[in-house]
Amino acid sequence: VHKHFNSLCRLWRFSSTCAISGVWNCVTVNPLNIAAGVWMVLNAFVLFLCEVPFCCQFIEFANAVAARADKLKPWQKAFFYCGMALFPIFLSFSFTTLFGNAIAFATGVLYGLASLGKKGDAVTYARLQHQKQGDEEKMTGTANGAPE
Repeated sequence: VHKHFNSLCRLWRFSSTCAISGVWNCVTVNPLNIAAGVWMVLNAFVLFLCEVPFCCQFIEFANAVAARADKLKPWQKAFFYCGMALFPIFLSFSFTTLFGNAIAFATGVLYGLASLGKKGDAVTYARLQHQKQGDEEKMTGTANGAPE
């Protein structure tokens, strides 16, 4: 994965929008809003712990969790982050939960795009198509469109 892309993913996650929105969501009497707010604060903590462990340097297990998170494949991180971001929205659908979880969800989307890999150039694609056509001709027993 490209070096700058990793920095971009970490920058997205570094934002504390999820935590601030979670605390704001807890200022209510509705228990589902409080549960969604607590979940959002926990999401922010997990994101900080996994992606920027230097912010959690006084927590003893932060480096171990970050090392384990770094071993995950991009599609696994995408699934994990998107799932974490969607759960509070299902608990309490509001602007605060949508806005607060947008950054975590966008980070999951970026990891999902990273799992797709690099886009190939046109020359490589044309070469592969030509090779595929040649293999098909060998399989059917024809050469240059004329039967032998």
